Amino acid sequence: MIKEALQYIIGLNRPTLEEIGGETYSDKTLCRVSFNPKAECIKMNTLTSLVDYIRSGVDEMDEKMLIQVISPLEVKLISMLDYERTREELVSVEGFVPEFRFGSYMDHESFLIALQAKFLPGKDRDLLLRFAGTVKNGTVAEYGDDGVTQKATIKKGIAGLEDAIVPNPVTLRPYRTFLEVEQPESSFIFRMKEDEMGGVRCALFEADGGAWKNAAMKSIREYLEYELADNKQFTVIS
Repeated sequence: MIKEALQYIIGLNRPTLEEIGGETYSDKTLCRVSFNPKAECIKMNTLTSLVDYIRSGVDEMDEKMLIQVISPLEVKLISMLDYERTREELVSVEGFVPEFRFGSYMDHESFLIALQAKFLPGKDRDLLLRFAGTVKNGTVAEYGDDGVTQKATIKKGIAGLEDAIVPNPVTLRPYRTFLEVEQPESSFIFRMKEDEMGGVRCALFEADGGAWKNAAMKSIREYLEYELADNKQFTVIS
């Protein structure tokens, strides 16, 4: 307590400045007092709302502005550097998409529902729906030693059964970026296994190394450039 009290008392004194070798020195740490107010950032959830806000001209902006695509689900509207070399963040857009648990096994019914609700229609999606929807419990078996190829017994017709190879890999288009742009497609590994009760559990594993993120960000940039083609003061980067 005594140390802190002495430091407080010393800090009340005005700083002493000295010129040494052409440089100015102070015996205290000085902080520059700056008045450089910034606007409160507006939160949005769609690219459309950002475009509408910019087109409205409701707020005064700099002659040059940046729109930065941070990720497939995040875009920011920021100013150029000001006289203090800082930027003002005017808008933050964070998209919402349905979440799918990639890399995790889920029960048969939950997988079928998620596949229909969280993926765009397509040849491989429909193939998975038909396959996973007709697999007979207790028939999933590993086929070979590579850990990828599997076979299972599926229901054929009213009463018939037949063995079939699990489709793999598959190309799918899940909802993973803003709905205003095209959802990127990528490859997935489809796996099945039996649970303790003999039921079927299914999983999808991403197999494109994250390349879909670059594709999504490119689509967002192109969308914004097209929608704001007449607003030359805005530069879109990703």
